[in-house]
Formats: sequence, C-alpha cells, structure tokens
Amino acid sequence: MGCCCDEEEDDILKHLNSTIATTQTLNPSSPSSDIISPMNSHFSALTSHDLLRLIFHKLPIPDLARSSCVCRFWNSVASDKEILARAFKAPWKLAHVIGEPVSGIFWRDNNLGKFAISHRIVRGDSVASLAVKYSVQVMDIKRLNNMMSEHGIYSRERLLIPISDPQILVGQTCYVELDTYAKREVAVVYLDGTGPSVNTPSLLQRTRSEQAKKRVIHSLKRSMQVDDGTAEYYFSISNGDPRAAFSEFSEDLRWERGVGLS
Repeated sequence: MGCCCDEEEDDILKHLNSTIATTQTLNPSSPSSDIISPMNSHFSALTSHDLLRLIFHKLPIPDLARSSCVCRFWNSVASDKEILARAFKAPWKLAHVIGEPVSGIFWRDNNLGKFAISHRIVRGDSVASLAVKYSVQVMDIKRLNNMMSEHGIYSRERLLIPISDPQILVGQTCYVELDTYAKREVAVVYLDGTGPSVNTPSLLQRTRSEQAKKRVIHSLKRSMQVDDGTAEYYFSISNGDPRAAFSEFSEDLRWERGVGLS
C-alpha cells in the first residue's frame, strides 16, 4: 500500500518516460535522444518549473547545490527559499527556520556546527559551568564566541552554545542571525521558547555601539593602568557608566592598599 509521496513519484516517472518515448519516436536515429539533459530541447520535462520543484523538494542540501550549477533555469528553481528551507530542516526534523540570511551561502551547509543555543548570561555563569550544563567542551564555546579568556563574560548579553546532541533540534524553531561576536551567521535555537528580542538593534547599530564601547574601555584601561579584562569587568558592573567604573576601581584599590594586598 503506497503513500501520497509514492503517487507523486509515479506521476513524475510517467511524465519522464512518456517524454523519452516521444523524443525517441520523433528522432530515433539521434544518438543523444535518450540523454536526460536540460540542454536537450526535446526533453521538456526537465524544463518544467512545476516538475523541477517536485523533484528538488526531495533533494538534500548537497544535491540542491549541484543542481543549481546545471543551468540558470535550474539555479532559479533550486534557489527558491521554500525548497532551501525544507532541505535545511529535513535532516534535523526542525519545525521552522525564521529569518533571511545575508548570504545565500548560508543554505549550502546544514551540518550540526551551523546551529547553536542562545544562553542569556546571568550572575554566577562561567564558561566552565555552561560547558557542564550543555555537555560541550569549554574550548568549543570559546571558539564559537571568539573568546580568548573568560574575562568580560558579563559584558555580553548572551553566549552561543554549540549543540552536541542532534535530538535538541527536533521540533524546534531556529532563527538565522548574524552574531556580532561569532562574526558569522548562525541558526540559533532558544530553548526557553522566547526567541530573539524585538528590541534587538540592527547589526549596523550594534557594530557602532561595540566600537564606541571599545573606545571607552580602552580609555578606562589607560586611566586605570590595567588589562582589557579588568577594564571590561568594571565597565560591566557599572552598567556602562565610565565614571562609576573608575569610582568602583578606585574604591577596590584603596581597600587592597588598606589590607596590604598592594
């Protein structure tokens, strides 16, 4: 007993077989009459938009990439967002993919490294504790977030966590995001079901904000005569107020001198 997918495949094969038979009847002496190629003008089945959509809907990402290289017409069909999103979701049984990638190259790869969990930073978090919580390696978290060390972790709103168990993705909705710290597009999963904040600024605004923040931290670093991590720490605990950051640092410095630590 077949399913509806089998009926669709039977219809496709009937169409293909009838086209081949017609072509061979019209030109039986031609050596290329039975070659399936979109360049063969007699083989109308492979230049049918609707038929190609039916075929491409069943292809995985690597085969779609190959199909898009055959000719411009195939490329236009294989580049359809609905087809790409379906192929992107299929191996991991995702429910939805939301968002438009900046680059079309995003769709060409859907391995597990393409996905990440968004973890909002709270007091007490550390890279080591998050690695234990999500069963991943510390170095993998640092590599994904471009972290040289744990200094300044509280200056970030979130960390991206690599996914180690594919079952996490089953039935999930992922959001295509260009992360400022990861510096690449990532399919982000929000396990708490919240999704990205509607108040999240645009990438350009975030970039400008990051540049301004770096200038302030650099100024604090020179004034305090400390390293980047220490300057970032005082900047974060003062809610971005440079004067409050310097006051906090001065108080800590006086306390250290008072107890003989410096």
